[in-house]
Amino acid sequence: MAVSTNDLRNGMTIDLPEGLFAVVEFQHVKPGKGGAFVRTKLKNVRSGAVIERTFRADEKLEQAIVDKREMQFLYRDGSEYVFMDTVSYEQLQVPTSALGDAANYLKEGDDAILQFFGTEIVGVDLPAAVELTVAETEPGVQGDRVSGARKPATLETGLVVQVPLFVNPGEKIKVDTRSGEYLTRA
Repeated sequence: MAVSTNDLRNGMTIDLPEGLFAVVEFQHVKPGKGGAFVRTKLKNVRSGAVIERTFRADEKLEQAIVDKREMQFLYRDGSEYVFMDTVSYEQLQVPTSALGDAANYLKEGDDAILQFFGTEIVGVDLPAAVELTVAETEPGVQGDRVSGARKPATLETGLVVQVPLFVNPGEKIKVDTRSGEYLTRA
């Protein structure tokens, strides 16, 4: 579906020859001399790379229709993740490469919103923070109370994050899915 650059909005997905891009930011500029143009900041949906692009005003672009479906992560089958559509209950096997970094935050029973462009998965929307159990870390030593000191901890999904010294194996912690940082104990 063709859309004018004057109709661009944040979050809109457009299909360019270089790939699929989501509009992060746009600005309509009308200089005193010359024609108007639209300055945009676009994020590649597949790779996450951000580019800046300028378009003429009223230039036509192809809008990509991205379908978002709520799915529940059931289990891991070898190198694939098995999801179930919460509406139709049909199961879908997704390769780890299609999930990207989201695979580090998914545990069995979690809900995620998968973004489809046709039959291809182009992104995963996760909650802002998830609760994960610490699988392995060095125990905190009594008296070791340096302010702001951190240690590495391996979580149940295999993700390694830096946590405060008082966090012990078996505890649940909250992790920010956008930055991958420790937030608090759960």
